[in-house]
This record gives sequence, C-alpha cells and structure tokens, in this order.
Amino acid sequence: MPTLWLVCLLLVLAAAGFVMGRARALSSAGGDARTLHSLPNYYGLNVALTSLVPALAVLAIWLLAQPIIVESRVSKLIPAETVPEGSTIGLVMSDVRRVAAGLDLVVDAGLLTVPEASGLRAEERDVRALLGEVGVALGADVRPEVLAAAQRSRMLNHTGGLLMTGLVTGLALAGLGWAYVRTNKDFRARNVVERGVLVLLIVAASLAILTTVGIVLSMLFETSNFFRLHDWKDFFFGSTWAPNFRGDSELSILPLLWGTLYISFIALLVSVPIGLFAAIYLSEYAGKATRALAKPLLEILAGIPTIVYGLFALLTVGPTLAKVFGKGGLLGVEWMAGATSVLTAGVVMGIMLIPFVSSLSDDIINAVPQSMRDGSLGLGATRSETVRQVVLPAALPGIVGAILLAASRAIGETMIVVMGAGAIAKFSLNPLDTMTTITTRIVSQLTGDTDFASPETLVAFALGLTLFVLTLGLNVLALYIVRKYREQYE
Repeated sequence: MPTLWLVCLLLVLAAAGFVMGRARALSSAGGDARTLHSLPNYYGLNVALTSLVPALAVLAIWLLAQPIIVESRVSKLIPAETVPEGSTIGLVMSDVRRVAAGLDLVVDAGLLTVPEASGLRAEERDVRALLGEVGVALGADVRPEVLAAAQRSRMLNHTGGLLMTGLVTGLALAGLGWAYVRTNKDFRARNVVERGVLVLLIVAASLAILTTVGIVLSMLFETSNFFRLHDWKDFFFGSTWAPNFRGDSELSILPLLWGTLYISFIALLVSVPIGLFAAIYLSEYAGKATRALAKPLLEILAGIPTIVYGLFALLTVGPTLAKVFGKGGLLGVEWMAGATSVLTAGVVMGIMLIPFVSSLSDDIINAVPQSMRDGSLGLGATRSETVRQVVLPAALPGIVGAILLAASRAIGETMIVVMGAGAIAKFSLNPLDTMTTITTRIVSQLTGDTDFASPETLVAFALGLTLFVLTLGLNVLALYIVRKYREQYE
C-alpha cells in the first residue's frame, strides 16, 4: 500500500475513533453529559490520538530506517572487484537505485509482469533500452551484478512495505480498541488529552533542536574526515583555492571568505540605508493610503526567486556596469573585464535584501511606544529630531536584528553570486573584479559524480561548518549589542 493511502487510512481510523469514543462516553453517562468528568469531545480525542499518534510515529521511523537497511543489505551483493576503476560503491549503488526505480516503472507501464521483472537477466535482454522506454536514462549498459542488486532491492522494499502496512494498521487498531475499552464516564479524558498534546508540543520543539544538532554533528564528522586527508594549516592560513581531483590540491578558505564578506558588505551598503530610510518614511511620515500601497509593493521584492535576481544581474546590471567601466566604456578605461563582478552581485543582492531590512525595521519602529514620541514633541522637538533622538535609539535592538538577518541572508546567497560575481577565488580590493563565495564552492564541490572519500569533496563540509560558525558569531555579536543598548530603556 502506498504511504499516502496508509496515512489516509490512519486518519479515517482516527476520525472513527473520535466518533466512537464520544458516543461511548455519552452512553456510559446515560446520555447526560453533565455527569461526565470531561467534555464529550475529550473522550473522542483520546481515542483518536491513541489510535493515530503511535501509528504515525512507527510509520515515520520505518520510512527513515527501511532505505538504510535495504541499502546496507543490497550493497553486500556488489563484489569489490566489480566496482569500476575510478568509481566507488556509492556511485554503483546510485545506479542500483535508478535501475530498481526503472523496473518499477516498467511494471507499472505493463511492459513486464512482476515475475518477469524479478527474473530478468542482463545477458538475455537489453535492460538499458527497456528502461529507456519508460524515461530512465542510463549512461552505460546495466551489468549483471547491478541488475541483481536492483531486483533484490525491489524485493526487500516490497516486503518491507507489506510489513510496514500490517504493523502500522495493527498498531492503530490496537490503540483504538484499547482507548475505546477504557472510555467511561469517570475516565479523566481531559487530563490525558492535555498531557498528550503537551508531549506532542515538546516533541515538535525538540525536533527543531535535534535537527540543528544533527546537522552540526554531520558537518563535524565529515570535517574531521577532511582534516585527516588535508593539512588544516593550508585550509585556514593558505592563500590559494585550487582543487584538483587528481591530487596536489590547494584548498584555502581565505580567498572564498574574502569574496563572501566583500560581496555581503557591498550588499549591506545598498540594502541597509535604503531599507532603513524606507521603514522610517512608512512608519513616521507616510499616510495610511500611501503606506497601504507602498509596503506591499516593497515586500514583493522578497517573493522574487533568487534565480530571477541572478538573471537580472547577468543580463542587466552586469552589462550596464560593463558599458561604463569596461573596455570601450564611457570612462574610456578597462576596469571591468566582463559583465560579472563583485559590484554586480553586491548591488543586486542589496536590492534583494531591501524588503528584509525595511519590513522588520518598520515593525520595530511601530512598536516604539507612542508616549515616547508625544513626550519628545511636547518638549518642543521636531518630528525629525524625535525620529533621530528618540525613536531610532529605542528601536535600535530590533534594527540590529534586521541588519543581522540581512547579513546572514547575504552570506548564504548562492544563485546571485554564481551568475553575477563569477567563479574565481582570489584576493582583490577592486569591486569590479570577479570573485566567488563559500556557498558557491560548496555547490561546485558536491556537484556531479564525485568521490566522497576525497578531500576535494569533503572540503565542502569544512566550508559549511566554517560558514555556520561565522553566522553564529554574528548572532552572538548582535545579541551583545542588543542587550547593551536595551538596558538604557528598561
């Protein structure tokens, strides 16, 4: 049974449990709800949650564990000597997964029956051509061991799916029956339901924390593997970024870090003044009609995909700057070799960040008590003096938070940098030079059929961990500034 249908079945059982639990509670009270310990709906919710929550938890765990177990067992079918030179078992397993998915499509299309797909032999039929008929493109002919592993994978997944359906459905029915039998007029259903909802809220909050911890631990693990293969001194203190999958790579983060900070700095130079001035105007000077029109138009910028900004940088901003600073430009000097540059990416990224700064700053400025404005105006200050000397200092913690959000967004941006700044890692103060950033190199190092055991690939995790530490440092600094200035107004 497909997972979606199984989830629908669980929801139907939960709905039925709600109706049954409510009806049983009223029946045990002789139809008089006043004699019940809890409201009738609590009894229904108790049966529904007891049926639904444990079954969904087991379903989620099963869906996470089954692919890992299946791949672990299937990978043992691939002899080490059959792995092509220059490849890895991971790349072979990706072929196995594609072939297994293709066989499922072949069966669904009616080209083969289930027994025929299970008994298919690479020596007897062109499996690559067969899979091509259902849109699965393979780069080479399917080897016998890959086909055998794919067939084994299909069988294990099918068996696991049947076991999962039976176990989850049985658990849901058992929970429904147990909660239904317990239901009577003296049962404290409200207390049980509220404790259950509290547990769900704690689990939901814990998932976010555990996800962050898992991401950090995974990066730490892969980063430690990288530093076993590559000298940490070259990574942190070298001056050249020159990955070479054939060996003798120079993998220094400093040129990438310089490009990241330089482009982010230019983006903040564009976004912070414009966004902050826009927020001041909308909150302190604009009328209701103007604000109702201008703020939504400004926030439309936040909904534009970054690839569109990248195209804008590549096709409009870059060529415009090249006409001014490039060869044969208006200035008559060649300061810019092409359409890509730090300035191109920084300006477009700054435009993208304007709504982040303006929207958050506007909300913070509006949160400043009106009594502070009235007191300033009552003492004879003008509106502009009130804004400069009262409103902005009071709103400074929130404004710092808005700028921090914009900085974090700029540091993590990829598409605009790829299309607007170029892909050269180097040190330069010239904003018209091409550079690249940490995020761009992470994508580059992990793209394609790469060997995850090589330092040229593992360096992406070291770059990611460094980027995480950099962002964390910005947050700590912003928190310090916020606390320092907030003390003056408490």
